[in-house]
Order: sequence, then structure tokens, then C-alpha cells
Amino acid sequence: MPTFLKTPTDWPRVVLERVDASAPAPPAKATAWDADAALADAQAKGAFDGLHRAIRDLGGTGTIAAVAASGLRGRGGAGFPTGEKWRAAASRPSPRVAIANGYGADPASGTDHALLMADPWAVIEGVLLAAYAIDANEAILAVRGEQTELVERLEAAVAAVYAAGLAGDEIDRSDWSVELSVRPVQGAYMLGEETVLIKALEGKRGQPEQRPPYPAEDGLFGWPTVVNNVQTLAAVPWIIRNGAAAYTAIGTKGSPGTVLVQVRGPQGDGIAEVPTGTPLRQLIELGGGLADGHPLKALLVGGPSGGLLPPDLLDTPYEFDALRAVGAHLGSGSVVIADDRACVVDLARILTRFCADEACGKTIPCRIGLRRMSEIADRIATGRPRANDVTLLEDLAHDVTASGLCDHERLATLSLSAGMRYFRSELDEHLLRSSCPAGVCQPLAVAAAAAT
Repeated sequence: MPTFLKTPTDWPRVVLERVDASAPAPPAKATAWDADAALADAQAKGAFDGLHRAIRDLGGTGTIAAVAASGLRGRGGAGFPTGEKWRAAASRPSPRVAIANGYGADPASGTDHALLMADPWAVIEGVLLAAYAIDANEAILAVRGEQTELVERLEAAVAAVYAAGLAGDEIDRSDWSVELSVRPVQGAYMLGEETVLIKALEGKRGQPEQRPPYPAEDGLFGWPTVVNNVQTLAAVPWIIRNGAAAYTAIGTKGSPGTVLVQVRGPQGDGIAEVPTGTPLRQLIELGGGLADGHPLKALLVGGPSGGLLPPDLLDTPYEFDALRAVGAHLGSGSVVIADDRACVVDLARILTRFCADEACGKTIPCRIGLRRMSEIADRIATGRPRANDVTLLEDLAHDVTASGLCDHERLATLSLSAGMRYFRSELDEHLLRSSCPAGVCQPLAVAAAAAT
């Protein structure tokens, strides 16, 4: 598991407020972890105070109002207003369900896994608050089935929560009861999308659904369902305890609060909680910067379906709207630093091939269009381009995104599109001169080496 990076002391801590960044990583096995003692320690530091306040003082409607007033947006990548989603589900007939999506589909980001391992109580309290707010009687923690140590840890945490009377029947002497469970799921990259996750929980093939209706109207087994990323839910207890105004004072006006980001680069790999709006330049510094003698070439922001951004965009704020404006997105909180030893053409083709491989195949433009884009990128990178390849890439990218059924289709073309937009000179070196400036692409790199 990646380590937590040290951040400036004046930066607020919301989802990691009880996590000591200087402490060693938590034990890998739940058997080495005393869940009851860990829960007692977390409660001494404020865990579940938000749930008590919601039940005793705010009620379901007041809880939704507080979350809506905070401006909290989904940290799973889409950035949808959390309060609006909860309000829609609460208006539908019972039964209702609350789901914490901890699948962590992005292979470039371990933020969700790290949060669940370091402080499962924040996520558990968050999903219980979501369930209480919409008057749901079932709350589910959905995680990767192959992450057995995490599954064991969460199951031990859930057992401790039940023993403490924080889940089950008539919580806090109220008339609200909830069943809390851990649901390991098997699948692939697409499980990051909420309708695909719901399909997996139902035991069906993981493919996205046409929306509307949205899960808040017609979700798990046809019940109104809210699905939130674990980071989103982990912020809710802090909001309920400290108030919506305290949360809106952090970050930017359009995207308040903090976000977890995993920075990968030549100097290492780590996770930090940063206020939204932090410049990309500062994220590089948190990650240790660049290797000596190797200047920055590009930043991959947003994971496999993210955008490749050039050095002159380093002052771009790390928040939903600003990143979308330059051809990237927040995604699952991944920032990869590429120096001059990387080839942007090669990087973009690898990312496109990954997105093509992970496509569920439900729609033709995604199933076939991404595969054709990957093949064109392979031709360019291996010295076999055709005269109209760039035009084909542009047309295919438009067709795939315009017909997108889910965010995978709408975002999967970003790496090649951003590469053509910001790194055209490097693309032209491959197209016109059969040369790879970074000496990466084969057989171009072989030809270049032979010539010297």
C-alpha cells in the first residue's frame, strides 16, 4: 500500500483527520488488528459523533440539507452533488439502499483502498449517515473480492460496529434500524461506474444501464439506491460534526472540500489529502518532484481515461471544472508524472489499449471505436502510419464520446485527444520523420539507434 505524504500543517484534514501520516502502514491482516479497541480509539477522536447528531438533532431531512449546503460533490470522478442524489432517493418509495463503492477500479490509484485500511470507521459512519438520511434499512460496503486482507478488516470492523450498537435495530434509541454488510465483488475496471456495480451486486453481467432512470430512482433490485464513492462518504461525518459552512470554507467555491490524490513519479509514489483547487505544480512537489536532470514532459491526470497535460498547464487547479476545461478530469485521484524519458505517443496508445480491453462491449462505438483507435495508435508508434490516421483518430474520438452510454466511453479517448492537442510536435515526429524523440517506440527507436 502506498504511503501517506506529509502535507503543509495549515492544510485542513477531513477524510484523513484521524490518520497519522508519519505512522507506519496498518497491519495487513485483520487477525493482527483489534477492531473493538480500534473502534473505541476512533470514538474517542470523534468517530460516530456525526451519526449521533444526525439521529438526535437533524433527522433525515436535516442531514440531507446539511450535505447539500456543504456543496459536497462525488469523489468517484463524476462530481455529482451528493445532497441532490440523496434527496432524489429519499423522495422515492421504500425500501431504499445505500452503497459505498470501495471497489477502486483504477489500477493507477490506491486511494480508496488506503482510506479503507487506514480509517474504515470514517467510511462506515458515512454510509450509515447516507442510509439514515434517505431512510434506508440496508447499507452495503462493496469492495474488491481479491483484496482479502481488506475484506477481513472490514468484516471485523462491521462486527465491532454491531457490538457497539451502531448498526442493527433501533440505533441510538430511535425507530431506525439498518443492516450493514460487506459485499466482496468480482469484476473489472468498469465496476467503478455505479450502474455496473449494482449489476455486479445483483449477480448479473457488469454492463452500464441507460439513464434515466437513475439508481436513486431504480437501483439495486429495483429499489431506490444511492451509490457513493468511499471518499465522498468519509467526508460526511466531518460535515455533520463541523457544519456545512466549515466545509465550504475549504477548497474552491464550485468544488469545496478536500480530495485524496495519489502522485506517482520518478521520485516515488504516495497519497495526500489536498484542498480542491491546489495547483498541479504543488502536487508534483508533494510527490517529490522530478529526477535530477530530467525535465517534466507531461502529467497524466485522471487515470487510464485521463488527459495528458503539458508543463505550461501546471498552474491548473486540481478540481472538477478546471480540469475538464483543459481536457482532463479528477477521476479516481491519480496524477502520474512523466519526464523526458517518456514518449507521449507510446503512453497514449497504452492507455487507449487498456480502455479498449476494459470496455464491457455493450455499445458498438465503444466496443469497436476504441479498438480501432488503439490499432491506429499502434501503427503510429511502430512506424507504420497511414496518411489519414490523425483524421481517423479525431473522427473516432468524436463518435465514441458523442454516443457514450457511460463515462468510460465519454472519457476513454482523452489521452489520445489531449496528446494530439498538446503534443502535436512529438506526434509529427512519429508521423512525418519515423522518429521517436524519447527513443522509446519500436522499431522507431531501433532505427534511430542504428543511424547513430
